[in-house]
Amino acid sequence: MGEVAAVVFDLDGVLIDSEQVWDDVRRAYVAERGGRWEADSTSRMMGMSTAEWSGYLAEIGVPGSAADIADEVLRRVADRYGSAPPLLPGAVDAVRALAALHPLGLASSSARMLIELVLGHTGLAGLFRAVVSSEEVPRGKPAPDVYLEATRRLGVPAGDCVAVEDSTNGLRAAAAAGMVVVAVPNPHFPPDADALRLASARVATTAELTPAVVQAAAARAGA
Repeated sequence: MGEVAAVVFDLDGVLIDSEQVWDDVRRAYVAERGGRWEADSTSRMMGMSTAEWSGYLAEIGVPGSAADIADEVLRRVADRYGSAPPLLPGAVDAVRALAALHPLGLASSSARMLIELVLGHTGLAGLFRAVVSSEEVPRGKPAPDVYLEATRRLGVPAGDCVAVEDSTNGLRAAAAAGMVVVAVPNPHFPPDADALRLASARVATTAELTPAVVQAAAARAGA
């Protein structure tokens, strides 16, 4: 890989510290509604689209339609975010530094309404040329659909792009799309070792994600 054509970010766990918010909200909702939380429920839902995870909650005993379940969970997550979504330290600076050099995309499993809430309150909305929710594609992560759609909207080949991901399913999705992957392992829900091996570079925090790290990952992948 030569020149980086674009950089595509995940949202949850990369720009905002939200994976545990999702977990807390869904656990509480399942318990409140008489469902049965399984040992692997957290890991199974990470990366799922809204339709996928709401359908899964219905499968584990939450009453009501998947659409009703989704509406209530999304409302609760939005309430938790309020007007100050939990930005990760250094995330805004990292995005701005990369936006000065490369077109940026966002490929998120979050619902469109939550993506817009976060981007609107953080002032980042104008920096992303393409924003895609997995609601808008056939399959959520670990399928590559959301990344492929983001690169399609950016007008560049996926193989010439770098993705930034934190989770097992996200890393697998970006790699399946043929992208160079930079991992920012989620400290709350660490990715599997085999998924981490798909990354060409790894940083401990989003604050450490610099243009030099992105270029080095691309160079390493093309070596």
